[in-house]
Amino acid sequence: MALTELLELEHQGWKSLCNSAGADFYGKMMTDEGVMTLAHGFVLDRDQVVASLNDAPPWSSYEISEERLVHSSDDAAVLVYRGKAWRGDAEPAFEAWMSSVYVKAGDEWRLASYQQTPIP
Repeated sequence: MALTELLELEHQGWKSLCNSAGADFYGKMMTDEGVMTLAHGFVLDRDQVVASLNDAPPWSSYEISEERLVHSSDDAAVLVYRGKAWRGDAEPAFEAWMSSVYVKAGDEWRLASYQQTPIP
């Protein structure tokens, strides 16, 4: 089922962001034309994502909840979920609705688009 597969990919992505391996993970996971639209108004292509993650501070922990598959076909799927992440103990959590658009490349899912909408 696509939901289980895509949710596992999201967990792998978040784990990579927690152990400072996000640049490698997303460099391989994103399509050549892939983009990320981030909460602070940035739209980054794959190369910009990789460059930004090389120096990004790691997240300490994260949670994924309320996940759902909004569209799925044999070669495309959209995963939406509520994400919450922390950097250290002193900072407040970052919380947002997140959506990831995946496309099939051969037998593998690849990330074509990712978007964050902050939850106030």
